Amino acid sequence: MSLMTNSWNHPKTSAAGLLIAVVSVAGVLSQQGVTLGKAGTGTVVSLVSALATALLGLLAKDPEIGSAGASEQAAPPSTNRSPGSTAKLGVWLLILLMVSMPWMQGCSGVSVAQDIVNWTPSLQSAVATVDSTAAVLAPADAPIFTAATAGFDAASNLLVVQAKAYLANPSAGILQQLQTQIVTFQQQVNAALLDSAKIVDAASQQHALAAIQGVGTIVSAILSLVASVSSKAAVARMAAQSGVKLSMVRPYWNDSLAAETVAAHYNEPIALARVQIAQAEQEQMKAGF
Repeated sequence: MSLMTNSWNHPKTSAAGLLIAVVSVAGVLSQQGVTLGKAGTGTVVSLVSALATALLGLLAKDPEIGSAGASEQAAPPSTNRSPGSTAKLGVWLLILLMVSMPWMQGCSGVSVAQDIVNWTPSLQSAVATVDSTAAVLAPADAPIFTAATAGFDAASNLLVVQAKAYLANPSAGILQQLQTQIVTFQQQVNAALLDSAKIVDAASQQHALAAIQGVGTIVSAILSLVASVSSKAAVARMAAQSGVKLSMVRPYWNDSLAAETVAAHYNEPIALARVQIAQAEQEQMKAGF
């Protein structure tokens, strides 16, 4: 069967394949720093990638499947759509989204190290927000919050230093230091979330949790980056060091806040950021964090 005939007889599959190719190429271009210019607050490459992803999602919804009717029953077997076609397109969409995750790709130690360093200004800003949050809490709640977040400044400063050191020299020794430090920081954040959840005053609790999650979202992204260039044994060792699990703090997590942070950092749609965060959380929980 010729290429044109195949495309004509299977337009949906052909379109899906083309869209997958577009987003895959866009992902490679983004990693190489190719933007093709600005598009609003993002880039042309990120816009094209987002549009292709959205169109693929629309293709995955087949209104003909599952609608019982005489015309469908009478259709010749050769023209009837397979009930599995929608599911297959859905799987392709999931694969596409997984492949396009910025912090889960980990092509090399250098690219991951650069991504970690790129996160550090946002991390320092988030920690500064934590430092100033105690002033807006109720007098009885401020000491609880201050004690819970006391180690954030030192932890973030050390992580920034190690990230820059790893970028300059992506060696196994520095990577091991990064592995230890990111888990240590993650545990501090998780413990702080649990402590701040005990704050009785509703307004104070909301301010406290939001400030801590601003740091936690970035720490979680960096944890995924570090894990992406770590061996299975190293990831298992990291997970074994995490006593306060993600499932324990998940009830206090604001999904919208996390998606906004990730979307802003990678100049991508919030909907895509939500999928990326969900997949990262699933991978971390699977690993034992």
